[in-house]
Amino acid sequence: MTVDDAAAIIFLSGHYLIMIMLGTLGAHRIYLTYLQWRSPAQARTERRFDTLPLVTVQLPVFNERHVIARLIDAAAALDYPRDRLEIQILDDSTDETTAIAAARADYHRAMGIRIEHMIRPDRSGFKAGALAYGLERASGEFLLILDADFMPAPDFLRALIDPLADPDVAMVQARWGYLNRDSNLITRAQAVLLDAHFAIEQSRRAACGLFFNFNGTAGIWRKQAICDAGGWRADTLTEDLDLSYRAQLAGWRFVYRGEVVCRSELPADMNAFKTQQHRWTKGSIEVMLRIIPAIWRAHLPLRVKVEATVHLTSNLSYLFILLECLVLFGPGVAFREAYHLDALLWVDAPLFALASLSHLSFFLFGQRALDIDTRGRLREIAFLIPMLIGLALNNGRAVIEALLGMRSGFVRTPKHGGVGRAVAVRANAAYRTARSRMGEWTEIGLGLVYVIGSVWLIQQQYWLSIPFAVLFAVSFLGIGASTVQARQPRRMALA
Repeated sequence: MTVDDAAAIIFLSGHYLIMIMLGTLGAHRIYLTYLQWRSPAQARTERRFDTLPLVTVQLPVFNERHVIARLIDAAAALDYPRDRLEIQILDDSTDETTAIAAARADYHRAMGIRIEHMIRPDRSGFKAGALAYGLERASGEFLLILDADFMPAPDFLRALIDPLADPDVAMVQARWGYLNRDSNLITRAQAVLLDAHFAIEQSRRAACGLFFNFNGTAGIWRKQAICDAGGWRADTLTEDLDLSYRAQLAGWRFVYRGEVVCRSELPADMNAFKTQQHRWTKGSIEVMLRIIPAIWRAHLPLRVKVEATVHLTSNLSYLFILLECLVLFGPGVAFREAYHLDALLWVDAPLFALASLSHLSFFLFGQRALDIDTRGRLREIAFLIPMLIGLALNNGRAVIEALLGMRSGFVRTPKHGGVGRAVAVRANAAYRTARSRMGEWTEIGLGLVYVIGSVWLIQQQYWLSIPFAVLFAVSFLGIGASTVQARQPRRMALA
């Protein structure tokens, strides 16, 4: 066997190993979609509180001047007995957010609302640190957590509280709605992505007695469950996912209420979206490294262990996509053609279909599960596959950083607070996400490489490889160009 022969075997074996891994994750999406169609909803308890319990509403904020007044006003407008409600503004801000919050707190306090504006001595631990600080001072038996960009309806708390009458329930999660869903293609695509997460993943895991996670906001926790699980920890970027698994490992049960919706604001440009995705991806891998050994040591049914493992490892797919794009695809084509292995492309096609079409069906059924007209969302659903491929560099880097134990701070997602009006993307430099420009130019560079590769494949008449190269070119060029566009100092229409 020659060196070239050995290299061909290594590259092609790696290529198919990655495709099998991506196909497996795609098969899991099909399985969850099947459960959505087949399995009943999560059993509902008939228990009710004889007397409504004391609830502490926690509002963790950092530099949210565009949305802080709206958030505080919405929390104060909750239809709940005033003697049974307290509000904590957990304010780590370094700008005029603090003055706005203090003024709104004074106003609502004068109206008889029990509200406290809390400023920590330092911002250690970021959001997890703020929630832990508030937890120590909370009077409520239960804690409703709302991020700055969320706006609950007045009946939100009453609609969500009843499952906690069951003493075994630790947390009740609501579904997210979107204030700016139709602002642009990016927000519409995100909405489709999150719809599938809530309508299929969260719903089916809850219904089948599997582990699922608190989404960081729009949910109510039992204070005792947080304490039993070890409290909020700031050593991952997804403190919500970390606490969720620790609580369920401690024996607590979670409830998902998909019929209860809390509206929120989606990142309105690609730069903000990529920042959020990097944080979520890196944090999930950090939790994976910590929690999976504990899951397999626990006395749990095998199906719970397997599902939890797939859930926590799912973001490794970005690393697989990145490896496929950067290393294996190009050499793989060359070796196939050099060794006349054209028949292998007929193996690639079904594996690629399993990895991609399974996600398309997942997003499609997510819309159908919520009774949303799928014909009106086909553009967004079709856009999601190249968008997820294009995110491979951004999120693959997050996976690598987590696997290498590289620590990073909590980077907030910018919120404009404007729905149906033009928003200046560079209106406030302090609120723009601080990201290196290297990422988008690398994405554009990769896209151009695949453009050149596509031309070469056409010249060589390697017809079966061309669609893959074109898809990679469109994906990376689209993400890179959208990120560059988001940095431009011009006004962007959001309606």
